[in-house]
Amino acid sequence: MRLLRASSVLVAVACLFTIVGCTNAVAPGDSSHATADPDHATIGLLLPDSTTTRYESTDRPAFEARIAERCPGCKVAYQNASADAARQQTQAESMLAQGVSVLVLDAVDGEAAASIVNEASAKGVPVIAYDRIIDSPDLAYFVSADNGKVGELQAQALVDRLHALGTKPDSGILMVNGSPTDNNAIHFKEGAHSVIDSSGYKVLAEYDTPDWDGSEAQTWVAGQITQFGDRIAGVYAANDGLAQGAIAALQAAGTNPLPPVTGQDAEVAAAQRILAGTQYMTVYKPIRRQAQLAADAALALARGESPQGTGTTTIGGKDIPTVTLTPVAVTVDNLKKVVIDSGFHTVEQICTPAYEVYCREHGIS
Repeated sequence: MRLLRASSVLVAVACLFTIVGCTNAVAPGDSSHATADPDHATIGLLLPDSTTTRYESTDRPAFEARIAERCPGCKVAYQNASADAARQQTQAESMLAQGVSVLVLDAVDGEAAASIVNEASAKGVPVIAYDRIIDSPDLAYFVSADNGKVGELQAQALVDRLHALGTKPDSGILMVNGSPTDNNAIHFKEGAHSVIDSSGYKVLAEYDTPDWDGSEAQTWVAGQITQFGDRIAGVYAANDGLAQGAIAALQAAGTNPLPPVTGQDAEVAAAQRILAGTQYMTVYKPIRRQAQLAADAALALARGESPQGTGTTTIGGKDIPTVTLTPVAVTVDNLKKVVIDSGFHTVEQICTPAYEVYCREHGIS
């Protein structure tokens, strides 16, 4: 099913930052999903994998902290699916059997996860699609970043860098895309192609990486190096884990200098690689804010309220309240401001002994 991108319809700013007081125009004041004791509700959080480090390092702790802050008597039931859609189905069924009030679901597979939403709906449990959309009109809420924009930012940064380096138009780009079961990866790829296809640079080859596995990306890139050699002028990698795999393959092949490589998620390791010059850029997304918005929406739903977003995503003819957050391209030039000064990562996390020299070089201390 082709999903429509979230519209940019604006609502009162207060609704973005105080979800509790907002109501859904489709069903105002609907208390059918109210928990018997919302001050002691259990909120289920299901995340898709542990290979993408942000889920355990940022999403989960930010979500749990927000729930604890806003509802001290509430609990978070947490499971990680380790990139296994069948396991995630089992985890969801277990949580529903245990009586969770709301499910916050970052789906391994957006189509397969529709069955989870169906089961939850049958039990009167609302489901929030977190980070990745789910192919079900029964969703209560969706919060994510502008995923098409992510791909555009990555590709534009790569193309601009190739131009700055004086790279010849007949040179080529490898595209290391995300998992084929992740709907976001489709939007990343579409956004990237919208820039690269009109750039004058050729896509030499591209690969949809199963489960966002960096080792799979490394193996694939190694094979492309054998085939294309120095024709590889740049690498579009859809996230930082894939970037790490691509860079490892290039380094193992003795490629020098390394071509510019993109990324996403602004992981600590990616920030270090950017400072060291082995990765050209990443994309920062306000992940903590995203987790907080999901937590606020979950608590509102537990109280029988209907949280509204800044726009909608249409699925099966139904408009799902949606909040879409804005991503930011990060290179060495703005890394300190975007990643450190914002509090996303600390100097101590990034400037470990192995990277102190690079931090000093770029004025980070």
